Amino acid sequence: MGMAKNNAGLTVQREVLDEQRLEDVTQRLDYNERHPPLVKHLRHLFRCNLLGLKKKVVSCFPVLYWLPRYSIWDYGMPDIVSGISVGIMHLPQGMAYALLASLPPVYGLYTSLYPALVYFFFGTSRHISIGTFTVLSIMVGSVTERLVPDGSESFFANGNNSTAEYIMARDISRVQVAAATTVLAGLIQVVLGLVQFGFVGTYLSEPVVRAYTTAAAAHAVVAQLKYLFEVSPTRFSGPLALIYTLVDVCSLLPETHLPTLAVSGVSMLVLIIAKELNAAYRHKLPVPVPVELITIVAATLISSYAGLSSYKVPVVGEIPCGLSPPSVPDFNIFGEVIGDAFAIAIVGYAISISLGKTFALKHGYKVDSNQELVALGLSNTVGGFFQCFAVCPSMSRSLVQDSAGGKTQMAGVSSAVIVLVTVLKLGPLFQELPKAVLAVIVMVNLKGMFKQHYDIVTLWRSNKIDLLVWLVTWVSTLLLNLDMGLGASVAFALLTVIFRTQRPTYSVLGHVPGTELYVDMETHRGVREVPGVTIFRSSATVYFANAELYLEALKEKSGLDIGKMITYKRRQEAKQKRREKRIQRRARRRAKRHVSLF
Repeated sequence: MGMAKNNAGLTVQREVLDEQRLEDVTQRLDYNERHPPLVKHLRHLFRCNLLGLKKKVVSCFPVLYWLPRYSIWDYGMPDIVSGISVGIMHLPQGMAYALLASLPPVYGLYTSLYPALVYFFFGTSRHISIGTFTVLSIMVGSVTERLVPDGSESFFANGNNSTAEYIMARDISRVQVAAATTVLAGLIQVVLGLVQFGFVGTYLSEPVVRAYTTAAAAHAVVAQLKYLFEVSPTRFSGPLALIYTLVDVCSLLPETHLPTLAVSGVSMLVLIIAKELNAAYRHKLPVPVPVELITIVAATLISSYAGLSSYKVPVVGEIPCGLSPPSVPDFNIFGEVIGDAFAIAIVGYAISISLGKTFALKHGYKVDSNQELVALGLSNTVGGFFQCFAVCPSMSRSLVQDSAGGKTQMAGVSSAVIVLVTVLKLGPLFQELPKAVLAVIVMVNLKGMFKQHYDIVTLWRSNKIDLLVWLVTWVSTLLLNLDMGLGASVAFALLTVIFRTQRPTYSVLGHVPGTELYVDMETHRGVREVPGVTIFRSSATVYFANAELYLEALKEKSGLDIGKMITYKRRQEAKQKRREKRIQRRARRRAKRHVSLF
């Protein structure tokens, strides 16, 4: 112990530590800092302050960040106008894409309503329009038709049911399958978002997504041919199902129902002309003319007054008023649709984050990829309990929402109100709408996706490997169906990544005089090599698969043989060790002779 005086002049006793004692105390303090006691560790783990809690809540509910700052005077009217415009688009697209999913049209309206309201609370993008989408609808339709085909009687109590009862039982079973698939896809998205797997969308590159949607558009067209010609082709599944279905439809063309074909032809001609005029004068119009809604209203009126149903033209039929109560999906279906649900989850998220980042970059804000995954998953999960099918943003609706002046997701709420009013009050007015008109709306809206075939020319000029990825994705999706085609496309895209890492671009950099720039000496003139320094650049990260290629390129570009340099260094080190051993032996001999003298 030692004696010392403090500032008050009082004598105190303090322990005097020697070097060993001081080292022990220091090690113990360092250990306690690195390995705190369990209670202290748990207290730090669950420590929560008000600011941290607020940030966590706002990150989970982004609406709490922007809604208190919402300005009715600045944003209210633009959001209402854009919401009404998008809501008008929701009506025909929702009913038409329900046919793609092999479901009654009213479920397309439900799908345009509930998910948009859920995304309002959890989404981080301000401009995307959540609802029905072509690719996801056809993916859901492939599942519903596979598990509940048209000729199935497994859900009948007996075989004496009428045609109406048959159709009703089939539709109910398909709605259950679609709802279960949607809930499972939503749960997959939520789990991936919670474990910070938002980067999974990066594995679906732009060539993969664009080629996949282009091929899916072909599947959608073939699926609508039976409504245009009113034929009943056999349902095929698995590889080459698209080819078999197309051949079967062609074989049934002599049985075409002529009144239905006439309705299809007239509707398609009118809709194409109206859309072309709409596109030609879009710069002079404050909002696009809702040609799809006008088409279905006109078709409904003509069908009702002309009595097209009496000519056996299939119509939408009964559309119930009001909202259906929520119901728990059949969990027994999960095991049969888990592969399809995972594909739907990944494709939907890839489209969502792509559109979200596009509009975020345009308007100067950021979207959280993980929160977007959670928001889309909750939209699908909650929607599945209300008999909705899988959703994601639509490019056409999102562009209209943006061009009409939409500022926030309040525009999504406005569009949901339009759909809600239609479901509650206006649904029965569309009972006489011919299904062929809805099929035509689907096919005409696929024009943008078919224009993506121009990517072949663009990629041929810019990147041959991306062109190969595009073509493989397109062919595999057409021939192997949507789920297997997606897996094959992603696998091939990953193989090209490995190929690119083994065939990177190597270069030796030189200094540009008068600047701080270092550029490739082979492609630039007037570049000087730094004396005594060789700057070697590789466009890929060095790892075990391309390490030898890296050394070979280094030898070829710079003349440096790393292998010989390493061998020379090792030889010099060995010589140095032998020299040191000789010196040590000589020193020992001298020491022995010195001892012997005494």
